[in-house]
Amino acid sequence: MNKRGLVWFKNDLRLHDNEALSRAQVECKELVFCYCVEKSDFKKLDIGFRRADVIRFKFLEQSVLNLKTNLESLGGNLYVGDDSALLTLPQLVKEYNITDIYAEEEYASYELSLVNEVRKALPDIKFHFYWGKTLYHKDDIPFEIAKIPLTSKAYRIPAGRESEPRLTFPELKQLNCIPGIKIKEFPSYKIYGFTKKEYDTAKPLVEGGETAALERLEYYTFKSELLTGYRWSRNKSDGLDYSSKFSPCLALGCISAREIYHKVKDYEEKVKKNQSTWWLVFELVWRDFFTFKAMRIGNSIYKTDGYKNKHIDWENDTKKFQRWCEGNTGIPFIDAHMRQLNETGYMSNRGRVNCASYFVHDLKIDWTWGASYFEAKLIDYDVSSNWMNWHMQAFEIWYTNPVHQSNKYKAQDFIRKWIPELSDRNDIEVLVPWEYDIPRYPKPIEVYKKWSRAINLIQKSDK
Repeated sequence: MNKRGLVWFKNDLRLHDNEALSRAQVECKELVFCYCVEKSDFKKLDIGFRRADVIRFKFLEQSVLNLKTNLESLGGNLYVGDDSALLTLPQLVKEYNITDIYAEEEYASYELSLVNEVRKALPDIKFHFYWGKTLYHKDDIPFEIAKIPLTSKAYRIPAGRESEPRLTFPELKQLNCIPGIKIKEFPSYKIYGFTKKEYDTAKPLVEGGETAALERLEYYTFKSELLTGYRWSRNKSDGLDYSSKFSPCLALGCISAREIYHKVKDYEEKVKKNQSTWWLVFELVWRDFFTFKAMRIGNSIYKTDGYKNKHIDWENDTKKFQRWCEGNTGIPFIDAHMRQLNETGYMSNRGRVNCASYFVHDLKIDWTWGASYFEAKLIDYDVSSNWMNWHMQAFEIWYTNPVHQSNKYKAQDFIRKWIPELSDRNDIEVLVPWEYDIPRYPKPIEVYKKWSRAINLIQKSDK
């Protein structure tokens, strides 16, 4: 117990079910707790926007500040670095005579490169890394990472049959914090190049932080019993209650997948077990699959030709790309979802499928541009889920017709909410505005012949 430990929080911004934190508390006499904002996360890309935009910064700030509050409630504190862990951790190691560093294990190249640089900078420190990103521990699945199946079914069935989520770590009652730590305020948005207007207007769809995440879990399950109807409501586009909204919490590790799983199992015993409860667990398993598949494939999932090295002649019209980003394509179902994303940092699964399919198959723009834009905006950005889903849209799954989908899912009210130019239009006009004289709303980039049947069905529904 003579160790002096440092708990390096990254995308595990929680006290519950946090193995690195739990192990450090048991093994070390005294602890420092640290989170480092990485300046490089907010740098401008060659494509014209930041790697992570202001709405992601705001959600991160909420989550880190909540972690700080929760640490303080147990006698701890949180040191927040404003540049990079590569600068902050060596300073703390020297100042507080740290012997050991505890952290969650990473796997993606961008995150791993930082970890490796920190380890090189601190050759005399012992590092302890713990896996906590998935529902099933990577050591418990019936596959070596190098042999993870490339299809979800081939992974999911054996994994579900032969694996079991581990129990969550017990709730901590106190923390062995080194007294007198110099605490800094969360760094200003100005350091990362954001303006006051950008910061003040950024309003993430949900509040960040462990406290809000656990409250949401309780609300969506036992308090409201909305989980019972999840299977049938999940394809909607607007509002808070049609889906769980756990993904932003999972993205920064404000909640663990295991915590969600065990709550769902408790719900099945005490309230209802049905297709909805199965489906929510299925989506956690699917999230695991994307993580493990990305670990097997490596950096090729970020490349234009993908892991199958399939070449497509992209047109890459920058004006069309800009219109898509801004939600001004002239296709209401696409534009409403893109405007929702830009304002809230969130978009439904239905929206993501349609916006990506339109981007790839209709606009014929390099799919990595779209994936990068989603990375910049999504408060639930997860490296594997985002890039693997875009990869699938580009190479592996069928086309999704946004005109048909807008009609199928009765998206009129959703469109009117996010596109004020169409707020006074009837249920037919709002779906196919190019068929009418609506000067306030942009004409479509193109109306494709393959949409003709969907357009005719919408127009006939008024007769």
